[in-house]
Amino acid sequence: MNNLMRDVAIVGIGQTPVGELWDRSLRHLGHDAIMAAMQDAGIETADALFVGNMLSGELAGQQHLATLLADFVGLRGIEAAKIEAACASGAAALRVGMMAVASGMADVVIVAGVEKMTDTLPAETTAALATAGDQEYEVAEGATFLALNAMLMRRYMHEYSVPHAAFAPFPVNAHQNAAGNPNAMFPMAISDARYAKAPVVAPPINIMDSSPICDGAAAVVLVPAERAADYGLDKRTVRIAASASATDTLAIHDRREPLFLEAAYLSSHKAYAQAGLTPADIDLFELHDAFSIMSVLSLEACGFAARGQGIALGESGAITRDGKIPITTMGGLKARGHPVGATGLYQVVEVVQQLRGEAGPNQLPHPHIGMTQNIGGSGATIITHILVGQD
Repeated sequence: MNNLMRDVAIVGIGQTPVGELWDRSLRHLGHDAIMAAMQDAGIETADALFVGNMLSGELAGQQHLATLLADFVGLRGIEAAKIEAACASGAAALRVGMMAVASGMADVVIVAGVEKMTDTLPAETTAALATAGDQEYEVAEGATFLALNAMLMRRYMHEYSVPHAAFAPFPVNAHQNAAGNPNAMFPMAISDARYAKAPVVAPPINIMDSSPICDGAAAVVLVPAERAADYGLDKRTVRIAASASATDTLAIHDRREPLFLEAAYLSSHKAYAQAGLTPADIDLFELHDAFSIMSVLSLEACGFAARGQGIALGESGAITRDGKIPITTMGGLKARGHPVGATGLYQVVEVVQQLRGEAGPNQLPHPHIGMTQNIGGSGATIITHILVGQD
């Protein structure tokens, strides 16, 4: 990042439980997460509110969402904008908020992610999600994101002679971790046997390979790092050490190598360079496990494993909380849940919990550096953030 830019710290976090929250509207979910983050930071106002959301117009008939939320939480008059980047909307909003603080154009910024996906019929929700794909060459041919990921998984199994059972450690680990997360949609452990017997939804993907449709909201408060101590001396400061975004083609068939997430490679390596770090320095990685295959491809693209070897990180236990590179430490998209526009903020909130020592039974021993990666579409927009805990 430009040396003239200010360092940015996260001084407040908030989240709602994830699930089928039929008694909470879109505005109420956003309100609950934003107010929790403001209370955590000890603030009563802010300069701006940026909201990550993908589907409010399609599923709730509500655009102009950020302004609605600014009014509803008592911040009428401040700058407010909705940020959309498909399932990467949460991280995109965080990046906009971080740039506002880093540039000096704002001193206190609230960033929220919110999504309401369960008030519509599954066919309507699936169609809305498909708007993030290539309409002419994927969606018009009936290719949902479930189908696209199924093709990637089948191709990976073919290319590297991997059996479907080899993917089991990824959802098993996610569910094990979700059991310790009070906000998770599916806080229960599963076994390899249950994974093997799960109903197949798009061969070879089964229910346990897929994240759920759900509702939820999460939020953070950003300030210049030099002022972080003013917002709670009892909390460990968490600084955003890197923020990087990259893109690839919307359509998988247009990519140079379908089994290589080029945007994940580009954004992660930009982030490593910004922070002066390597993959070996990362203590935990909240990756975008919308499907089991995405966990494997992300680990490979980000440099934690060679091509075709990401699957071995699951088999060896390296991805567990006591492993070399813990992932989905609070359940991930698979078991905590994937309210798409909010997911990127949930990832950040969970890393902050780990770096502050507030992760409860899921707390890692003395983590210092955490990375999040939020994926839009099937890999078309990928945004990586690196957070560093500072005493």
